[in-house]
Amino acid sequence: MIAIPWFFAQKDLLTYFLLVYLLTNFGSMIWVPLSGTLIDKFDRKKIFLGITLVGCCFIGLMSYMGYHMGELPIILVASVFVFTFLNYNIHYPNLYAFIQEITERRHYSKITSLMEIIGQFTTITAGAVATLLLEGTSGGILKVFGMSFNIGLDITAWKIHEIFMIDAITYFLAFLIISMIVYKPLSERKIELGSTFSRLKTGWNYLMDNKPVLWYGLLSYMVFVAMLMEAFYLGVSYVSNHLQESGDIYANSKMAYALGAITVGLTLKHLFLKVPIPALTIVLTFSTALVFFVQFASNSIPLFFVMLFVLGVSNAGTRIARVTYLFRNVPNQFFGRAGSIFFLGNIVFRILLLLVFTLPFFNEGDNIIYAYLTISIILVISGLLLIKNYNSFDLTKTA
Repeated sequence: MIAIPWFFAQKDLLTYFLLVYLLTNFGSMIWVPLSGTLIDKFDRKKIFLGITLVGCCFIGLMSYMGYHMGELPIILVASVFVFTFLNYNIHYPNLYAFIQEITERRHYSKITSLMEIIGQFTTITAGAVATLLLEGTSGGILKVFGMSFNIGLDITAWKIHEIFMIDAITYFLAFLIISMIVYKPLSERKIELGSTFSRLKTGWNYLMDNKPVLWYGLLSYMVFVAMLMEAFYLGVSYVSNHLQESGDIYANSKMAYALGAITVGLTLKHLFLKVPIPALTIVLTFSTALVFFVQFASNSIPLFFVMLFVLGVSNAGTRIARVTYLFRNVPNQFFGRAGSIFFLGNIVFRILLLLVFTLPFFNEGDNIIYAYLTISIILVISGLLLIKNYNSFDLTKTA
C-alpha cells in the first residue's frame, strides 16, 4: 500500500488513482455496515483466518499474472489496492472487537498502546523495504530521510508484481500465526438472530441512546480521515508535484510517521496520566490541524519529515485514546456495529473531500497544497465541536 500510490505517480496517473480511491470509498459504504454485523455475529478468530487466506490467494494470483505477462496491467494493480483497502474495513474493526473480547478492562490503555507500537514497527519495516524496492540503489547508495548511505549493494528497483508476491507471503504467514492463537473470551456474546439490517439497526439504536459516545466517535475520527487522505493520495501528490522529489522521500515519510506513532505508544501513559481522554483528543486534533497548515505553507523536505513525525504522534495518540474510550463505553455485544457506523461516517467525510479534490484546480502545478489548507480548516472545526460537547463526554478516565 506504500508501493501502489507511487506506482501510479511514476506513470503520471494520479488522477486515475484518485478515481480508484474515490470508487473504493463508495464501495466501502456498502461493505462497512455489513462487516460490522459479521464481526458481532461470528467467531472473530475465524474472520481473521478467512481474510488472511483470501488475501494470500487473491494477491498471490495477481502476482502470478504479473510474472506470466511480464508486466501487470493498471486495472489489476488497482484491484489489489481496492481489495486491500476493503480488507482494512473488516480487519481493524475485527481486531479491536477481538482485543476487547479477551482483555481485562484495567489493561485497555496498555494493550492499545502496545498494538500501536507493534503496528508501527511493521510500518517502519515496510517503509525501509519500500525505499529499497521502489527506487533501488545507484552505486550502492541508499537515501534515508534525504541523507545518502553507502550500503555496498546495487539493488535494481522491483516491479509491482514482485512486491505483491512478498505481500501474498505475509498474508500466508499471518494465517499460520493466527491459527495457533488460543484464547478464552472474558465476556460471553449473545448471538443475535434476524436480518443484517435489523442487527445494524440495533447497533445504531444503541448509539442514539448514547449520544455523547456517538459524537465522540464521529469527531475523534476526523484525525484519522486526515491521515488516510495524506497516506493514500495527498502525500504522493505532495512529494511528486510540490516537493518534486522521488519515491525514497515518499517511502521515508511513512517511516517518519511510524517513528512518531511508536514514540506516542511508548510515552502516552506517562505523559497524559492525569489528562481525560476527550481533552487529549482535542489537543491532538488541533496539533494535526497545525501539521496540515505547515505543509500548506512550506516546501522544506526536513520540515516535511518533522510534520509526518508529528502526524504519527497525533494520529496514534488519537487512535489509542479513541479505542480506549470506546472499549470502556461500548459493550462488546455492539462493538463491531458501533465501529462500523463510526467508520461509515469516516468514509462519508473522505468521499466528500475526494469529490472536492477531483476538481482540476487541485491537480494543476503544486495546487495540492490547498487541499492541505482545506483539511487544516476542517480539523479546527472538529476540535471546536469537541470543545462544545466536552462536558457531555465521560471525563472520569484518563488516557
